[in-house]
Amino acid sequence: MLATLTILLPIFGLMLAGFLARRHGALGPAAASELNRFVVWLALPALLFDILAHASWATLYQPGFIESFGVATGLVFAFVMACRLLAGRPLADASIDAISASYSNTGYVGFPLLLLVFGRDSRTAATIATIFVVCVLFGVAVMLIETGLQEEKRGAATLLKVALAIVRNPLICVPAAGVVFAAAHWELNAGIETLLKLLGAAASPCALVCMGAFLAEKRPAGAARADLRAPLLLAGTKLVVLPLLTWWLAVDVFGVPDAWANMAVLLAALPTGTGPFMLAEFYRREAGVTSRTILLSTLASLVTLSVLLMHWKTVA
Repeated sequence: MLATLTILLPIFGLMLAGFLARRHGALGPAAASELNRFVVWLALPALLFDILAHASWATLYQPGFIESFGVATGLVFAFVMACRLLAGRPLADASIDAISASYSNTGYVGFPLLLLVFGRDSRTAATIATIFVVCVLFGVAVMLIETGLQEEKRGAATLLKVALAIVRNPLICVPAAGVVFAAAHWELNAGIETLLKLLGAAASPCALVCMGAFLAEKRPAGAARADLRAPLLLAGTKLVVLPLLTWWLAVDVFGVPDAWANMAVLLAALPTGTGPFMLAEFYRREAGVTSRTILLSTLASLVTLSVLLMHWKTVA
């Protein structure tokens, strides 16, 4: 548990910094929204472009791993979204809830944790998972949210309106440009490379400070208690259902080698990353459920990840 705590400590520290800064007035009432706009319009697109523009697709082609992790993540996303739609949630909000239950924190927690457990060979698995979660899953969620927003505004979404909204979205068009860049085998100018890395490195820290500032906003006690039911279910789905489904697919369905299967399970067992909160804030949806899901899943993962690692140590 100590090793897991060491990796998760910076996450708690950045959240706490944002919480205290907002609670004591160092950050103003608009701080969470403005920080999030910086992340969505500048930092995160730069990070996604940098990842995809440098992707070595031949190295990343690991079909069994991609199928087990990707299918499990997609199934959890679809199941949670269907449940939330049946419960009466609008499509935009149901999509944010669904990504909250399936979006693994591969970048901030996955890379260091896999490096600790599996060594340097794990970087490929962490990179694949990051591309899938941050680009594919994130992109699908954005498309669904944009569709839901058009339905709310006009009563019926037209393909053209949704397509235009998606094309203008920096979280879709910039990663797409990164794919084109990699496919063309172009090389980045050294200055642009540095710019992208500086902006990209700010994405996760700013998002965590932003979430802490959001959590510091005072809400009615009754609303806070009501908010806990959905986050508990979403966090439980993320930390228990998703890794179990990934394990079943990897071992019994796709026959993935043990090392790759274990990496897929560990990546699926990570807490929820900040991506869903960015979407909730960016689209002005209620972010309380999302922020609490991230906080609860991160706290609970201290136990669940430690149990998983101890189980593997016992079996070995």
